[in-house]
Amino acid sequence: MKKLIKNGVIVTATDTYKADILIEDETIMQIGENLQEIGAEVVDAKGHYVFPGAIDPHTHLDMPFGGTVTKDDFETGTKAAAFGGTTTIVDFCLTTKGKSLSSAVETWHQKSKNKAVIDYGFHLQIVESSDAVLAEIPKMVEEEGITSLKVFMAYKNQFQADDETLYKTLLAAKELGALVMVHAENGDVIDYLVKDALAKGNTDPIYHALTRPPEAEAEATGRAATLTGLAGSQLYVVHVSCADAAKKIAEARSQGIDIWGETCPQYLVLDQTYLEKPDFEGAKYVWSPPLREKWNQDHLWNALKTGQLQTLGSDQCSFDFVGQKDLGKGDFSKIPNGGPLIEDRVSILFSEGVKKGRISLNQFVEITSTRAAKLFGLYPKKGTIAVGADADLVIYDGNVERTLSAKTHHMAVDYNPFEGMKITGEPISVLSRGNFIIKDKQFVGEAGQGNFIKRAKYGETLEKRPTMI
Repeated sequence: MKKLIKNGVIVTATDTYKADILIEDETIMQIGENLQEIGAEVVDAKGHYVFPGAIDPHTHLDMPFGGTVTKDDFETGTKAAAFGGTTTIVDFCLTTKGKSLSSAVETWHQKSKNKAVIDYGFHLQIVESSDAVLAEIPKMVEEEGITSLKVFMAYKNQFQADDETLYKTLLAAKELGALVMVHAENGDVIDYLVKDALAKGNTDPIYHALTRPPEAEAEATGRAATLTGLAGSQLYVVHVSCADAAKKIAEARSQGIDIWGETCPQYLVLDQTYLEKPDFEGAKYVWSPPLREKWNQDHLWNALKTGQLQTLGSDQCSFDFVGQKDLGKGDFSKIPNGGPLIEDRVSILFSEGVKKGRISLNQFVEITSTRAAKLFGLYPKKGTIAVGADADLVIYDGNVERTLSAKTHHMAVDYNPFEGMKITGEPISVLSRGNFIIKDKQFVGEAGQGNFIKRAKYGETLEKRPTMI
């Protein structure tokens, strides 16, 4: 059935204007003033913004870690994402040394099959640079449409790859048109600091932060940038948490290195003191990189405003406080790393960014949707509001005030890291390819209606946009 969204204020990365949107067959067919269409379902967006569906380029759903598995899977995680205004995610497919990339991808297809309520793609982890792995990468990019490759520089003896693997991955990505992503922390130094802290009897959650200092993140970020420049390749640094790392990215960009930076909402509004909460409450805030001293927040906001950081991921990786996080009681290194962040990502940026004058409305759309679409081969089908684009749309109330809480969120976990935070703004209705997922703040979608997206190569478009009507 055709849908006609009327009277809303359309906001893209470049424009803000009042117009109607006609949707047919999952696609935006027409944009204009006072549109009429007999037989179409009319949706009145008066007084609200209409944003392109947000894209979360950084999620970990149904992911094994530290002897347990993330609480949110592809059904609960994508449902929560939709409530938050996100219509596409790109999840991380983890691999194992000695096993084929294809087997890992098949595992993630099985995890997501008949579960996702919104569209999704995969990043592929590269943990070793064996001849077999390097020989398989072209198939992943060309046939599977997995056009981004993740290398961990941390989590020694678990996920961490060596510099040779990173460099060979950068060379392969340059040739194939893929984007390399790095978790940038010096895993060898962190491993030493963790062991040293435990040997001294320092076991509380705060030592997670103290053994992963900002210098370790900055060093790895700079090293990855240097190797990218040496390879003539392209790099995306995930979850930048501190000023030192953001400065390394800015310096590399000024030298002409093709490097991009992502931060996350938790680093913009929470700080290291949260890990000091008594009664082991600090474990709720254990993720990597850790929360930093509060002064870093101003630098991260400025980096977003000036374009030195370009995207906002959630790094969704949720574990219950009771029954999962408490695996690390008496040993902070055994606390499962990650938090429930997928649902509140967009609204926190709107409330703390747009409403407080730190960024503009158009920058908000660029950061939450358009830039990720362009970097990860989804544009222009995703990431904008234009004729020919997928009808991924969010009708957003920019004035409603509300309080974030585990009592009202839709993630499967028993806590919310932003508990009690008062924000302004909320998605009212969310459409994925023209179908309501959220309608008047109620879930009306169904598991399995999300599609796996084979993405375009780095720097290429997913599909040429047709001529404007």
